[in-house]
Amino acid sequence: MTLPQDSARNRLIVGLDVDGRAEAEAIVAELGEAVAFYKIGYQLAFAGGLPLVEELARAGKKVFLDLKLLDIANTVEKGIESIARLGAAMTTLHAYPQAMRAAAKAAEGTGLTLLGVTVLTSLDAEDLKAAGYASSVEELVAMRARQAREAGLGGIVASAAEASAVRGIVGPDMAVVTPGIRPAGSAAGDQKRVMTPGDALAAGASHLVVARPIVAAPDRRAAAQAILAEMTAVL
Repeated sequence: MTLPQDSARNRLIVGLDVDGRAEAEAIVAELGEAVAFYKIGYQLAFAGGLPLVEELARAGKKVFLDLKLLDIANTVEKGIESIARLGAAMTTLHAYPQAMRAAAKAAEGTGLTLLGVTVLTSLDAEDLKAAGYASSVEELVAMRARQAREAGLGGIVASAAEASAVRGIVGPDMAVVTPGIRPAGSAAGDQKRVMTPGDALAAGASHLVVARPIVAAPDRRAAAQAILAEMTAVL
């Protein structure tokens, strides 16, 4: 894939983490032309939000469908084919080699960028240990980034804290998408590995996923514009 133009608007992905399509559409309307890229995850997708992927694409917006696929190869392949037909620009799958190879095969010839999820930003070393992993967060992220590159994926999802290391592994052309972005002074919430927008870009991130700091703000458009201004200053 080719990274977007050095425009903050092309790199900011607003997470529509809300309970229904009507609320999501109201947020999109409020943000207007300030925002060009949206994320639809489990919360909205399973509350009637999947048709919004096609609706936003027809309106000229980009959609990151964040469903973190993981299953047998054939099921992943068919799922990716369906997601491509929806018109999503990006989608996620857990960075397991077999699943990534199947997804890459299915996405060939489409405009869909596949993102391998390394380690969720809500997890830290103790969480990995409790899940049975002997590796550190950094070791597991690095291994999965290498495997995603080898499988032919278009990008990686990782914490901004690992963005610099991941960029060194995947090179300049793959996307490095970083959730857990929090403007200075905002609460971390349930995220454990967070970073400000400017610091994340400086570390090597290509796209920033921001949900609560925008969708829960009293003035969503102003919140988005403040983040875009910080991003623009770095770019």
